[in-house]
Amino acid sequence: MLILASASPRRRSLLAQAGVRFEVVPAEIDESLLPNEAPTAYVERMAREKALAVHALHPEASVLGADTTVVGSVAADGGVEEVVLGKPADRAEAERMLRSLSNAVHRVHTGVALVLPGSAAACRTHVETTNVCFSAIPEDELNHYLSTGDSLDKAGGYGIQGYAARWITRIEGDFFNVMGLPIAATVRLLRQTQRL
Repeated sequence: MLILASASPRRRSLLAQAGVRFEVVPAEIDESLLPNEAPTAYVERMAREKALAVHALHPEASVLGADTTVVGSVAADGGVEEVVLGKPADRAEAERMLRSLSNAVHRVHTGVALVLPGSAAACRTHVETTNVCFSAIPEDELNHYLSTGDSLDKAGGYGIQGYAARWITRIEGDFFNVMGLPIAATVRLLRQTQRL
């Protein structure tokens, strides 16, 4: 049995689309970023902690955890600083995030972790990175998108599969990674452990 340790409807849809049979048990963990933690280390740790938390409740199952974050650049102290853009807390934060992504390239990182039955030590992980290029976001389109509330449950304040697709001029890497689950890498992980 495979359990997806995520409440994300997009991850559920993508995994089902790939023909994988699974059950869903969302993980309840602290998702705080540690001081000076690199974005790739953060998503890998989050994916592993989600999988391990659910595995502790279902040790007989294989458990798949995943976490996605967006890394954008903002002006700071005369230079540019990279910042992790998680899910915005409110409309104002979503607006700040989207303005920072406008007319710029950012990275989307997803960590995937698979814990095998019986042993929490048997955990395999993978981190996928995709570069996403945004055009300038027109003010009226930004205001319309923010008014829908769609930006509030997505890392970086947008979903590639919705209205925000109109601003994406190019992606380099796995499209599905930006939606929240790199399917090819996930299937490869399942095959390597004979869970598919």
